[in-house]
Amino acid sequence: MFHKIVRLALILVIGIVFYFSWLPDPSLHSESYLPRWILNWSSQNYNLRTAVPFVVVGFLLEAYTSGRNSNEPHENRNLNFMQLIVITAIIACTAEGGQFFINRRSPDFMDVFYGIAGSILGILSYRLLKKNKKCETDINSPL
Repeated sequence: MFHKIVRLALILVIGIVFYFSWLPDPSLHSESYLPRWILNWSSQNYNLRTAVPFVVVGFLLEAYTSGRNSNEPHENRNLNFMQLIVITAIIACTAEGGQFFINRRSPDFMDVFYGIAGSILGILSYRLLKKNKKCETDINSPL
């Protein structure tokens, strides 16, 4: 059940990434439902705003794959890390490439970089959270 929820959330977040990437107006001012502070922040942090949803993408990708890979050796976990980076790079490149074909915006290579950096932060955040939870469990377990 957990994997189904995570997969659904992952699809939703990737859909949101594509939606906002493929808007004709990159300033997001056409999106009247967004709070003003988000619009102001995204205008001031143009490339950084790309990293934010990719933190969530990386976190969810790691959550989705970690359950299946928990018994694998350390070397395979590093391979899994590289595979997740490739997946997020494909998502970021698709989002940027789609801008050119869908609404004639010019793709920005820095958005791909920020997307990958955000996903790395998300993957590492999940691993750190999982490691801290394991440490707490080990500390609280009876001897």
